[in-house]
Amino acid sequence: MKLSKYIFSSVLAGMLLTACTRDNYDAPTASIFGKLIDKETGEPVEQDIIRGTQIEYQEGRFTTNQYMVVKADGSFRNDLMFEGTYRMAPVRGNFEPLEVQEIKVAGPTEHDFLVTPFLRIKNVNIFKNGNKVRALFRIEQTGYDNVLKVGLFAGVDKAVGANVFQSGVEVPVGSQVSPTQNFVVEMDIANNPQIKAGKTYYFRVGAVIDAPEARFNYAPAVELSF
Repeated sequence: MKLSKYIFSSVLAGMLLTACTRDNYDAPTASIFGKLIDKETGEPVEQDIIRGTQIEYQEGRFTTNQYMVVKADGSFRNDLMFEGTYRMAPVRGNFEPLEVQEIKVAGPTEHDFLVTPFLRIKNVNIFKNGNKVRALFRIEQTGYDNVLKVGLFAGVDKAVGANVFQSGVEVPVGSQVSPTQNFVVEMDIANNPQIKAGKTYYFRVGAVIDAPEARFNYAPAVELSF
């Protein structure tokens, strides 16, 4: 009986020692932050917060992919990084694909990715017009794909878009467009149970090219009260 107790105690001590050794790593001390920047205009490239762009990265000699979410305003941040060299690239985005970049992360590290968006939403004017909200805008294409559709989305947060909204209106296009072409999209408010009087909503214009797995490109959200 005493021998059995000794064996059990020895095994338990070994397990505790192994567990302590395994968890005795330094905590992450570095961070990385930045934005997706339109290389021509210098402006942030707005995103969908759900099913939008992610930053894919691998650390040092490891091959496992890890991901950072890109926010609606095109920014990203991760404050739990270990110092070292990483291979990074934004993926599944609304811009021309980028090559993987090697980035050294040490302490607070800022890094912007310069991209070419598939579309630019220009000259945006969103305003109340009687019982409707009207959006006027133009589209600047950077490639040869047709514009599939345009949309106006309303929600309670600035991250409103095609995947997160209280109300949305989409209009098919199905062609290439001229940079001087004027688009008008209207949302009926009077007959819309999702838009309630006495509340504030954000409205955002978007457009998407006709290409597999393409994401919407957006203009900044505009706040309107009812």
